[in-house]
Amino acid sequence: MPEKFRELMTQDFSALAEVATAWTRMAEALLEAQEESYQRVSAPLIAADWTGQAATSGLRSMEVAQSILHTAAINMTLMATALRRANRTMQIAQVKLRSAVEGAEADGFTVREDGWVLPRELDPEMRNDPDYERLSQAANAGLGEYRRQIEQAVADATSAAVAAAGVLRDVDWFTFDKEYGRDAALELAARMGTRLDIGANVEDIPEDGTPDANARWWNGMSQSQREAYLLYFPAEVGALDGLPTADRDIANRRALDALLEEYAAREHTHGIHDGMAYAGLTHLREQLDLAAGAEGDKQLYLLGFDTSHDGQYVLAQGNPDTAAHTAILVPGTGTDMTSAGGQIARIDRMQTAAQEFTDEEVAVVSWLGYDAPEIPSGVATTGRADAGAADLREFTAGLGAAHTTGNNHLTVMGHSYGSTMVGAADKGGDGLGADDVIVVGSPGMSVSKARDLHIDPEHLWVGTADDDPIPRHLSEQTLGVGPHKSYFGAQEMYVDTSGHSGYWDEGSESLRNIGRIVAGDKPLTGDAGR
Repeated sequence: MPEKFRELMTQDFSALAEVATAWTRMAEALLEAQEESYQRVSAPLIAADWTGQAATSGLRSMEVAQSILHTAAINMTLMATALRRANRTMQIAQVKLRSAVEGAEADGFTVREDGWVLPRELDPEMRNDPDYERLSQAANAGLGEYRRQIEQAVADATSAAVAAAGVLRDVDWFTFDKEYGRDAALELAARMGTRLDIGANVEDIPEDGTPDANARWWNGMSQSQREAYLLYFPAEVGALDGLPTADRDIANRRALDALLEEYAAREHTHGIHDGMAYAGLTHLREQLDLAAGAEGDKQLYLLGFDTSHDGQYVLAQGNPDTAAHTAILVPGTGTDMTSAGGQIARIDRMQTAAQEFTDEEVAVVSWLGYDAPEIPSGVATTGRADAGAADLREFTAGLGAAHTTGNNHLTVMGHSYGSTMVGAADKGGDGLGADDVIVVGSPGMSVSKARDLHIDPEHLWVGTADDDPIPRHLSEQTLGVGPHKSYFGAQEMYVDTSGHSGYWDEGSESLRNIGRIVAGDKPLTGDAGR
């Protein structure tokens, strides 16, 4: 065990992951080559009714070549899968090994260079003590368990390496004197896939399931099964409302990195297909990197992203699953994925403001899960809001399904057209399930009266700066009655800031009022602060 112990303690597995990624890309290239060979060579010749001895021989040769490409692609995929599984298992083993060593040393044991845990020695003068044996056993109570944990971790890593080596050795590499075909290739994939036993099947991932159904599916699996889904199908798992925040974060970060790798590869070959999407993804990754190392309620969680339209994302600061108070901020016009940095600053201020009024845990989410309108297009109608309404309802329901603590106070806040989005979502279906709703700088909530929403009008708070042009000039046109109007039926929140974007100004009563509501308190209203 000595050599394997030291190797596992210090091993860097990044190269293994890089090789697996390279093989996956090669498999994709081989499949593309197979398809291109058929579409551009075989198919036109068959369509032209090419016949004769030369045709028979030529078409057969092309069929064999295409089968070889397909088989090689499957081989590459199986090899990549074997390496990824080995990589994951060995990383887990490494974490367990290091944890066991740290635990043993923290309990006063000495761990030798070869991994053997030495017993704690009592004072030699105590050897004649009649209780020496009992005291020695008590002092070394955890010795056997630490030895077992270390040996098991090394054994797990070794088994993973041996299993991967077996798959790599047994892959049926093609040669030109063999018969190849789709059936043979699929049989190979099925056989090797069973051997790999990845424990995950993309077909088992719920499609269009409710957040509660998604949660039941996820919680009904073993931890190893969940790890397999996170590893092999991160994009699909990360998109499921109702799953734990930490798991969605892992999945979405992996999916984000994979997509960035794909764009980077294109950049070095035939260029980025979508420069706007690449810029948005890069900005999102940068924001996550900036927050790396943050602890507790300042940690960022990536709960979703999408490159469609101008780019969408969902980010949480703090964990909504465990927070007693969660707020969701829905931004408005002109917001896209490259706006994530500014929106993170806003939710950070909201969280800090709320923490002034509660000792309980607070999480704040920036939800750009819809196609926010550009200026000037898209602002004049409720179309964008209506299109995203169901998604926002699903998201809030998902937060409820994933919540793990008793108190679960939810505030949903919309700014500018984001308030139209919030209104459209809350008026439909079963509403947002919010305890409080805040709208600031609102041009309208797509309804005529507060009572048209599911939220209790007593808990619908409206903030409007005196010189904010949006509610003053755009309300009561196409987006509904301005919620700041007295006859709308909402509650006025005192605002002391100016302009359309000043509601988060540090030190302002506007921001403190937002914090009060998020914390479950009532804000200063009307002219209370003037």
